[in-house]
Amino acid sequence: MRFARILSVCFFSLFLQLALADQVVMKNGDRLTGNIEKYDDKNLLIKTDYAGELKLDWSAIQQITSSEPLNVSLSNGQTVKGNVTTTDGNIAVATATGTVTEPLSSVQKLRSENEQSLYEKSLRPGLLEGWQGGANVGFALTGGNSETKNLALAFVADRKTLHDHWGLYANSVYATNDAAGAVPDTTANSVQAGTRYDRDLTRHVFAFVNADFQTDALQNLDLRSVFGGGLGLHAIKSDHTTLDFLGGLNYTRENYSGATGIDRNLIAATLGEELMHKLGLSTVLTEKLYFFPDFNESGEYRATFNFAAVTKINKWLGWQNAFGDIYVTNPPAGKRQNDILLTTGLNISFTH
Repeated sequence: MRFARILSVCFFSLFLQLALADQVVMKNGDRLTGNIEKYDDKNLLIKTDYAGELKLDWSAIQQITSSEPLNVSLSNGQTVKGNVTTTDGNIAVATATGTVTEPLSSVQKLRSENEQSLYEKSLRPGLLEGWQGGANVGFALTGGNSETKNLALAFVADRKTLHDHWGLYANSVYATNDAAGAVPDTTANSVQAGTRYDRDLTRHVFAFVNADFQTDALQNLDLRSVFGGGLGLHAIKSDHTTLDFLGGLNYTRENYSGATGIDRNLIAATLGEELMHKLGLSTVLTEKLYFFPDFNESGEYRATFNFAAVTKINKWLGWQNAFGDIYVTNPPAGKRQNDILLTTGLNISFTH
């Protein structure tokens, strides 16, 4: 009799656990129980006690039953909340005011209460929230027959929400030749930094403002400041690839020291494109090309090209390679038109 009572308690506990869990039935007959977290247009994420988080192909799912309310976004723009059941290709949501039944194909998103709360918070992040990026550090030192030092630094940070994007960057290369009689003893001393803010006006059109700064001791460039703005087009916008085209105006102020002593104030156009592509699961490629035709002097212009690749080694460590080229048609007398910047080394990632 005692064994029978224990057995009945065990069966009752198991029944209660199943009754309080979400259930997913696959087309091949497999049945899973746990907590449905979200559906993101391709996969359904369910958290189980026995296998952790599982991603299920949405097209392979036959039936869903939730024991807790889910937030369901439909293709007609409506979002409803309630316990969910699916039968015969339809989804039924038991809301507080009645049951809403729609074709299963009309479901755009599914979110649990916790996921919905995180989603709503992401729509209005604080100024210091949502940043992702990394810092790249490279250092080389020689001694003996040669005496050189080389330090390369790079930094990038991005904050993306559903409707805007704010990016920061900085690159620096400093190198010396300390051998006796070496001329020049400083062989590189260049710093680039800037920021750009985008705000979506429509799904494909955005407005932008930007500010960029550069110094280059070997070109006698004390400071180049560029302030601009304009409109852009999201030609491609997906999780794996983005391609933007930009056009606008900019104001540039340049200060050169040394014998030339040139000060310039320029009004120029801004024409550019930016590409980002995720190559596999661990590598991100970025490319930027800009052209700035000068309105003050016909035929004069400045062009910039940047390419970078970051490959993740683990969650916070990666390997970064960055290449940049700035071309100026009218540098000071005796100075070259091209300035090339190449950095490579370990990348330390951060997320806030």
